Amino acid sequence: MSTRLNGAQPYALGLFRFVIGLIFAIHGASSLFGLFGGREPEVGAWPGWYAALIQLGCGTLVALGLGTRIAAFLASGSMAYAYFVVHQPEALTPVGNGGEASALFCWAFLLLVFTGPGAGAVDRLLGARSERGSAEEPHRERATAVPA
Repeated sequence: MSTRLNGAQPYALGLFRFVIGLIFAIHGASSLFGLFGGREPEVGAWPGWYAALIQLGCGTLVALGLGTRIAAFLASGSMAYAYFVVHQPEALTPVGNGGEASALFCWAFLLLVFTGPGAGAVDRLLGARSERGSAEEPHRERATAVPA
């Protein structure tokens, strides 16, 4: 059973990346444009407007799997900021300070920084194309490594 689960790991990770990114982007769109019952912050207002911009941009990039590690790193940092600056002063625990979403998003995106995007990411599709393109080019001879 472990072999089957291990074989499905890239697909599960790709689905995880897509869902987390999509939810984050929707949260950003809600905050930025007042969609889905959200409240629009004043343009340029710190930190709400910038947070919404990061959520929409990074969430979209993560969902697509485009620059996943960098976008996830920025998203994780923004959620760490949200938790420690906005929520944590209210109470010690996420349950007491309303910061569950910030904490969960922070850790989910940090996981993606270390695991990568999984299957179905635009980065992987572009990488596969560039590998095919370089395979058609003549290979240069490389110096062999001398064992130490």
